[in-house]
Amino acid sequence: MATNKPAGDNHRNGAVRDRSQTHNPHNDRWVKRDTDTGRFIDQKADKDPFKGVRKER
Repeated sequence: MATNKPAGDNHRNGAVRDRSQTHNPHNDRWVKRDTDTGRFIDQKADKDPFKGVRKER
């Protein structure tokens, strides 16, 4: 996991491991994927991408 010290400063050192995100054009949302299994994990409620998660092309 990425480190987040000091807590509460809204800053991440490094990227979240074993995760990627892709944009779903049907509902205009970002979806987070597990890179090991390829399964979808989470979907953003707003239209902004996840912070600290690499983007797929």
